[in-house]
Amino acid sequence: MTTVQPTRPPAPIAERAAAPVVLPALTAGDLTWRPATRDDAPALLDLRNTVAEADHEPYRESMEELLEILDAPWRRLDTDSIVGVDAEGALRAYGYVETMPGDTSRVRAFLWGAVHPDRRGEGIGRELFAWQEARARQLLAASGKEVPARLAGFLEDEAPTAKVRLYERAGFAPLRFYADLERDLRDLEAHPLPAVEPDDGLLLLPLRAELDESARLAHNDAFRDHWGSEPQTPEQWRSGRSTYAPEWSFVVVDPAPDVDALLADPHTDAETAAALRAGEPLVVGYHVAARYTADFAVRGYPFGYTEILGVRRAYRGRKVAVALLAAGMRAFADDGMAAAALDVDTQNPSGAHGLYASLGYGKRHGSRLLTIEL
Repeated sequence: MTTVQPTRPPAPIAERAAAPVVLPALTAGDLTWRPATRDDAPALLDLRNTVAEADHEPYRESMEELLEILDAPWRRLDTDSIVGVDAEGALRAYGYVETMPGDTSRVRAFLWGAVHPDRRGEGIGRELFAWQEARARQLLAASGKEVPARLAGFLEDEAPTAKVRLYERAGFAPLRFYADLERDLRDLEAHPLPAVEPDDGLLLLPLRAELDESARLAHNDAFRDHWGSEPQTPEQWRSGRSTYAPEWSFVVVDPAPDVDALLADPHTDAETAAALRAGEPLVVGYHVAARYTADFAVRGYPFGYTEILGVRRAYRGRKVAVALLAAGMRAFADDGMAAAALDVDTQNPSGAHGLYASLGYGKRHGSRLLTIEL
């Protein structure tokens, strides 16, 4: 008989995080360091876009996007951000750490930051990264969430070698890879869009404001089997709307769901169950689109972006995803967009990558997630 050894419970999060009591000092480059404030937005926007251009990143940021980052209700700029200012008062480096309030099965701390291209090679980035990692560990320890934890950062495939080495020296390793896909919309006679409707009984509708909360519940259900995804709270779902394009966004609704069967399904979450009992509309799939106007010049043409696409697990295989994606692409084309774009996890378990390829999407560039698992 084989004896099954019991699984040892993980150590407490405070122990696993190994958070320092005091954050490391930043002395390189003779910069003055302080927390970021909302008043830094213009200078910070210029710095971030200067870095993006120097590092050949495929996007630029608008003031509206940056202000949404700074104003997120869960963000503490006074403790979780830092900027380096030179003798003339110019911002030369920035960093911040972000944790998400909806994290339940894994608590995550994301590291964001950069150094102005003119000030690289002075050791500023190394000290800044050490500060970010230390603060991230403090946030994980303070979360009190006794679940697996992760330190994480994203790098574009074209990221400078020095930045890649920062992560590697700190013990971060690539864990997931993402592809930015694009589908040309300029010659629809030669490459027509699919004419697809969801299965009988399901309705394809514009994503109106009154369906937004139902779309959030559908998202949390659709992404519960996606790697790295955590539930989104209402405030998370509503944030980052400066680029939201409602005219390109759609949902599929089941007007007559089998409420008893869904309530009996152990996978139906408590929020969806409450909505079903209250007779709320059941969104079973959604296509949330964005208009990244600041990126048009970088790509060389206007494009529509599929921000999030998802289908409830119980409704997969009913042409919901392809109908939503086709509706989104058609809306992009009707609005004069030259291409449709989206980002996908290359190991997505739902088979989304194959769906996109079948609809004419191809890879434009890529990025990766580097982590320390705790």
